Amino acid sequence: MPYRIVFMDEYTVNRSDLSELKSLGEYTGYATTASGEIIERAKDADIVITNKTPFKADTLAQLPGLKLICMAATGMNNVDLEAAAEHGIEVRNAVDYSTYSVAEQTLGMALALLKQYPYLDDFVKSGGYAGYERLFNFTRPTYELYGKRWGIIGLGNIGRRVAALASAFGCEVAYFSTSGKNNNPDYEQLPLDRLLEVSDIVSIHAPLSRNTWHLIGAEQFRLMKPTAIIINVARGSLIDEQALAAALDSGQIAGAGVDVYSAEPIDPHNPVLSVKDRNKLILTPHSAWATEEALQRVVDKVAENIREFIAGNNK
Repeated sequence: MPYRIVFMDEYTVNRSDLSELKSLGEYTGYATTASGEIIERAKDADIVITNKTPFKADTLAQLPGLKLICMAATGMNNVDLEAAAEHGIEVRNAVDYSTYSVAEQTLGMALALLKQYPYLDDFVKSGGYAGYERLFNFTRPTYELYGKRWGIIGLGNIGRRVAALASAFGCEVAYFSTSGKNNNPDYEQLPLDRLLEVSDIVSIHAPLSRNTWHLIGAEQFRLMKPTAIIINVARGSLIDEQALAAALDSGQIAGAGVDVYSAEPIDPHNPVLSVKDRNKLILTPHSAWATEEALQRVVDKVAENIREFIAGNNK
């Protein structure tokens, strides 16, 4: 009999071509799945695909036929991995599908902040330039990437890609390894405090763990240059958001690009939404990973994981 495959939250891959997934078994897809619908929809599945639909211990205990959970993502925090192992359920994730997408957004945020694109765009579109008394607007200073020191926190796949792009722009790159295990001879490795002190741009590409929660807080912002910018495209809770807002309002740092938040969708009371000078901030809705190319790549990687699982079980 064909494997019964259920995709719990198809909307997370947008308009991607799912034909290969559908060819691998008896396929059912749902745009979204509420918590109260998970067991009913997955009860007859051999394989489930999920991005954000959670599979906790109590849910897994009620799915005795489930053999494989495929993450349409890299992170596996929505699955109770210990419970899955106890029930003999394999869990596979999709890796390295968003490297180019996230790295490019990191560079884009840095350029937009240094060049003041949001402010200048609004200045022209709002009619400010049409009625301006001078040819040039020097209200807000702009800067080049060339020659800047770029500090990378977390030199995994995305961090290395950012390092390569920043180097191509003429930046001097250094990094801090959150695990302490990463030794890359291509770039200077520094302690976190020193990295923050010397960097003009800091970008975060580290996983969230008990050791990295609020890795950057008030104490760390005090170490940074007042002209420095910070970019977080990893996980929201790597930065203390209250401390970030305070650092921007006080002038401890010059700007920030943020794609991820401690609660998502963003809490309407999140302090970053109340920063006084909105031009110091670029905020995007956890979208750095989600180019059309990356979305299709994650689907292809899920299909590859399912093919490998089926082949291994049909020997």
